[in-house]
Amino acid sequence: MDDDVVKRVFQDGGRDFYQQPSTSSSSSSSILQSLPLHVSFDHGYYLLVKSIQELREKKEALVTVGIGGPSGSGKTSLADKVASVIGCTVVSMENYRVGVDDGNDLDSIDFDTLVQNLEDLINGKDTLTPVFDFQEKRRVGSKAITSSSSGVVIVDGTYALHARLRSLQDIRVAVVGGVHFSLLSKVQYDIGDACSLDYLIDSIFPLFRKHIEPDLHHAQIRINNSFVSSFREPIYKLKCKSEQSPNGNSAFTFHGKEAIMDNFIEMYLRPPSASEEARINDWIKVRQSGIRYYLSLGDQRIVDKHYIIRPKAEFEVGRMTLGGLLALGYTVVVSYKRVSTSVSNGNVSMSLETIDSLGETYMVLRGTNRKTVGAEASRMGINGPWITKSYLEMILERKGVPRINTPPLLPNASAYSNQETLIAAPKPLRITPNLVNRLEDLSQDSQPWTRSPTKSKMEPVLASWHFNSPDPPLADGSVIETDPSSFRDTLHLIPMPDSYDLDRGLLLAVQAIQALLENKGLPVIVGIGGPSGSGKTSLARKMANIVGCEVFSLENYYKSEQVKDFKYDEFNSLDLALLSKNFDGIRNFRRTKVPIFDLETGTRSGFKELEVSEDCGVVIFEGVYALHPDIRKSLDLWIAVVGGVHSHLISRVQRDKSRVGCFMSQNEIMTTVFPMFQQHIEPHLVHAHLKIRNDFDPVLSPESSLFVLKSKKQVAYQDILRILDSTKICSSVQNFTDVYFRLPGMPANGGQLAESDCIRVRICEGRFALLIREPIREGNFIVQPKVDFDISICTVAGLLNLGYKAVAYIEASAYIYQDGKILIEVDHLQDVPSTYLQIKGVNKEAVAAAGSTLKLDGSYTTKSYLQIILERLPVLERSSGGIQTQQAARLQELVEFIQSQCNNVMEKQGSSSASESSPSRENSPLEGIIEDMQSRIKKLERWHTINTVLWTFFMSALVGYSLYQRKRN
Repeated sequence: MDDDVVKRVFQDGGRDFYQQPSTSSSSSSSILQSLPLHVSFDHGYYLLVKSIQELREKKEALVTVGIGGPSGSGKTSLADKVASVIGCTVVSMENYRVGVDDGNDLDSIDFDTLVQNLEDLINGKDTLTPVFDFQEKRRVGSKAITSSSSGVVIVDGTYALHARLRSLQDIRVAVVGGVHFSLLSKVQYDIGDACSLDYLIDSIFPLFRKHIEPDLHHAQIRINNSFVSSFREPIYKLKCKSEQSPNGNSAFTFHGKEAIMDNFIEMYLRPPSASEEARINDWIKVRQSGIRYYLSLGDQRIVDKHYIIRPKAEFEVGRMTLGGLLALGYTVVVSYKRVSTSVSNGNVSMSLETIDSLGETYMVLRGTNRKTVGAEASRMGINGPWITKSYLEMILERKGVPRINTPPLLPNASAYSNQETLIAAPKPLRITPNLVNRLEDLSQDSQPWTRSPTKSKMEPVLASWHFNSPDPPLADGSVIETDPSSFRDTLHLIPMPDSYDLDRGLLLAVQAIQALLENKGLPVIVGIGGPSGSGKTSLARKMANIVGCEVFSLENYYKSEQVKDFKYDEFNSLDLALLSKNFDGIRNFRRTKVPIFDLETGTRSGFKELEVSEDCGVVIFEGVYALHPDIRKSLDLWIAVVGGVHSHLISRVQRDKSRVGCFMSQNEIMTTVFPMFQQHIEPHLVHAHLKIRNDFDPVLSPESSLFVLKSKKQVAYQDILRILDSTKICSSVQNFTDVYFRLPGMPANGGQLAESDCIRVRICEGRFALLIREPIREGNFIVQPKVDFDISICTVAGLLNLGYKAVAYIEASAYIYQDGKILIEVDHLQDVPSTYLQIKGVNKEAVAAAGSTLKLDGSYTTKSYLQIILERLPVLERSSGGIQTQQAARLQELVEFIQSQCNNVMEKQGSSSASESSPSRENSPLEGIIEDMQSRIKKLERWHTINTVLWTFFMSALVGYSLYQRKRN
């Protein structure tokens, strides 16, 4: 790390511990050195973790971090995400209150105690931090923090970057956006142009510009959080009337847990321009609990059957925010008291809630898993009758206020004017080498990022779906291709004119399904299309969890003969006759058999019966060609998704090309790497009813990370089986080849081939997969995202045409055991005598416990397989151009085979013009090489089949014997 750069990063009051003269002139890149002006939440999380790790290596003392920003911006979420990866102590400034006038008032923060606590920890002393009780409105005790367990301390709070704290912080992080910006956007939309944005900020957040914003410009990492509210992890509720009062104890023997009582005052604020009717989706809800105020924007909930489904969309604000909204013209329409007594078993909570305006007590079951909530209700013998109306709706009904339901049908649609606008993948962020800004660049006047919402044009919190009469003409006079005989009636959804992010798109997709069910009835068939890696499958599964329906991938309709010839991306590889037959069966409420395709063997392995009913009236089909004209004519809802890993690969290529001094446009890269998408997939996406841009960063995001422990210690298979659930265990065998592609001329780290400089492609069972796993290594753990995704052979050939060269490959076989919670993988690498065992899971504690049970403590490694193989080579054979010389011939064979297969596919698709526009490469006669490669693959497949049969027989016998022994015991 360059000393001068570090001094500049830690200037302006930071803890500059690099005062000693520089002893080296290292030019290696630094995370802190490459901080951009402001970044996304995902990127900021990644930078913060890497910065902490880098500083911890440079110093032996405590690393302190401050995370500041307005309420609702995402500070606490960021601190929690970092703490889940790095063992650290999070200190919340809310526990340092000494007054209760307003949660954002500087005078209510005990800075003296906080400074003393930080100084104690920095000096290696144990300390006592206060604990504040918001119900009792006073400090109720203290919590001990030992200096030995606090290698990293994070201070999280609105004033975490205050001048009194900055001199004690190594890294300063500012977070803006989130619900904070969303509230500003909504208020500006409700009020219009009558007030300036600065006036609205001063009204709603009166202390922000004076006491909070100036401190944010001293941050080294500045995050603009676009996340608002999400149904990614929704809360499922079941509600019914209860004859028991909250003071009764008989109903609260819930797994022996102690009940918790709470009192709330809930208020609903109507916008100034809203009419008297109860369009409650536009109202703002404020909940007061003690001295705390929580705000949520609108009635963002979904009702499906008996379940009420809500997003996590509530955030804390100061009392002055409520006063500011009232001063701007918002009026309190409904206010009521809610007395709640609740207990929880960790997965499901049960509450008795009394509403004073209704004079009734209700029992509510809540949880984050729909099936778990339903199972707990059945276990307790609660069968309803269930209530799906909110307390607000019931109060309005008693008052006789009319409720506006689904919007009326529109005779004509004007929303088709923007229909032919192409959907483009989000433009990748291009980071220049020198992004350490001068002090004057940090001035408040030149930084609008802290105070302005992300969109210049405000839009409502939630759009509404409308229907139109049959077959409205488009702007150019053409008509959407429909088959009237395949529809039950002539109603069609009007497409949304704009594109939406994944969170808002998820909510709109579910609401579109509900609108279709209300207006057209059962069944509803949904199609989700888009490029591979864009997020189609994730969106489909999240929709299915909310709606409670079936999801089928169009990959199940592959023809075996097509797949064996690497034709995964060809539309003709789908069995359209069977798909049409399934559509017809679903439409006519007949039992239909949906195929199941085994991607490992490349054959159809069976069928699954599907029958439309009240419990399963929605079916989702997702796939690359889900919106093809021959398929979408049978669908009720068309959803297009772009971005995700698909966009990340384009961004990665752009970054690599810029590092070697060759700048290419996004369109040039797209036409080369994804020729099939631009010619045969994208044209169909423009007709979607709902267009979703998935800005999720698959590499940097902390969402659903895998925690991995890797060891070369030998473990008996019987011991592996013992730590897995015997009722859910399954095993498989995989043989794969990982090929590493790298651009010539890229600066190498220390002159040696590094995995981070390469794009890794896995060839397994004739399929190609892009492995995007840029891990965080912390202690014994490797923390990596779950984002491997299939690519076509044309994408690999496109990388070669862009100048990438195959520089290394690893052949290996893996024996995989899993039970749904833990996955254990035993890898056998070619030319490496010892095997490596990997334990993977999303729960860090469960992975650590499995490793301890297998007695692996002390044997872990965080090195990649590429590093391990490189270290085994003699020094003279290590090279930045590859692992060893004798691999060159094998790599050349792979390259030529990939290019020849891609050319065959492109010729059959009639897309030879796209390949001509790419840089040409000289090819030698390939007939003999291709035949040799195909024979090798066939031999590998035969060996794999024999090996799988033998291994399955062995495992079945072993599991059967283990169960027999357990039964005897």
